[in-house]
Amino acid sequence: MDEEAGVAELKARLSHFLRRVRGGRSITVVARDRPVARLVPYEQRRGLSVREPLAGAPALKDVPLPEPVPVERDIVELLREERGTR
Repeated sequence: MDEEAGVAELKARLSHFLRRVRGGRSITVVARDRPVARLVPYEQRRGLSVREPLAGAPALKDVPLPEPVPVERDIVELLREERGTR
């Protein structure tokens, strides 16, 4: 079962709660009796895992590409605008 901690209590006893999380517990942070966040143990990921295709799946070369989306503006111009680098 998750433990709960108010924001003020979490701030005052952060090290205590981090030790609990390191030990495998989850802490639900509440503000005015409403859950706002959850502290959970960190899971180390070991890169991308690739699985074998499902039985009967078509080969990648046989999967049709979708139709291109018609665009009335230059794509590079849109990217520069998005990134703020006009």
